[in-house]
Amino acid sequence: MTALLTLTVLVLVAIAIWQMTKIFELSQAKTEYAEIANDSDNKNNGYLLFGFLIFIYGITIFSFVSYGKMLLPEAASEHGGEYDQLMWISFAIIFFVQTITQALLHYFGFKYRGEKGRKALFFADNDRLEFIWTIIPVIVLAGLILWGLYTWSNIMDFNEDDDPMVVELYAQQFNWTARYSGADNVLGDANVRLIDIDRANVLGIDESDPNGDDDVIVKELHLPVGRKINFKMRSQDVLHSAYMPHFRAQMNCVPGMITQFSFTPTVTTEEMRLNPDVVEKVKRTNEIRAKKAAQGLPNSDPWEFDYLLLCNKICGKSHYNMQMKIIVETEEEFNKWMAEQKTFKASMAPAE
Repeated sequence: MTALLTLTVLVLVAIAIWQMTKIFELSQAKTEYAEIANDSDNKNNGYLLFGFLIFIYGITIFSFVSYGKMLLPEAASEHGGEYDQLMWISFAIIFFVQTITQALLHYFGFKYRGEKGRKALFFADNDRLEFIWTIIPVIVLAGLILWGLYTWSNIMDFNEDDDPMVVELYAQQFNWTARYSGADNVLGDANVRLIDIDRANVLGIDESDPNGDDDVIVKELHLPVGRKINFKMRSQDVLHSAYMPHFRAQMNCVPGMITQFSFTPTVTTEEMRLNPDVVEKVKRTNEIRAKKAAQGLPNSDPWEFDYLLLCNKICGKSHYNMQMKIIVETEEEFNKWMAEQKTFKASMAPAE
């Protein structure tokens, strides 16, 4: 209500200023007034073009300086480096072209501004110019697209050659559940129609499939560093999207089907916590939280960096809070943790 009232007041103030301006213009009897722009108007608009050019360059530089620190740290997956390289080269091309074209656009807008008695010189067509400004973008965009397709093909190379570990990510409003394939590295069949809450079968695993007996169901995702992980993803209700930003990985979770994505973690959680960018981010965040704690505000506990699995589709009112902690650790630490987990068969409640 306060926002609506403020907006209404601002609109009324703007209308009042506009009306006062019109009254002032009408009161100036000797002032020349015409709807057609004269040389002075065109010159002023030309200078305003340069002012706007300085503004857009300035806001670009300001954004990089002020918000560059918000970018993600180095990629923590094997394919992430190539992904980032493609992104930064695309950014470099975009900003280079934007800088040149905007400068030319505003310069020519000023140089060839309207002047009384001067007739504009124009070409109805120019085959050479049209060829140049068509073929250059075609070559650049074709190169980026082909490179992007090659990168995408490498990232989506879902195979069993590297003896990957198979993990299922199960999405539902508004939480994640992970299921490991156990000692046989094969997930048991599952279907949402087989969900039986009373017997703790929360993922609908088919009890008649022996491959599911040694599956392990957890609410915290642990990954061994240096080993390829094949993720199989399901959704119980609506469209979700499994998004792991630090690993440069994302795949939709679609009800009624299984989607797949794979990557190899390369940086453990402890190693990433020592990354200078992460250390600086943790410091900034905890300074803000300390101020909130001093004021007695909620969500003010000290924060420690962790990898996260997020939902990147707006899946409902608690979408923002749909996340799961990811811990990347050594093979030994992972095996020790896995040995402490119960298998699906051991965790099932007995049938009545």
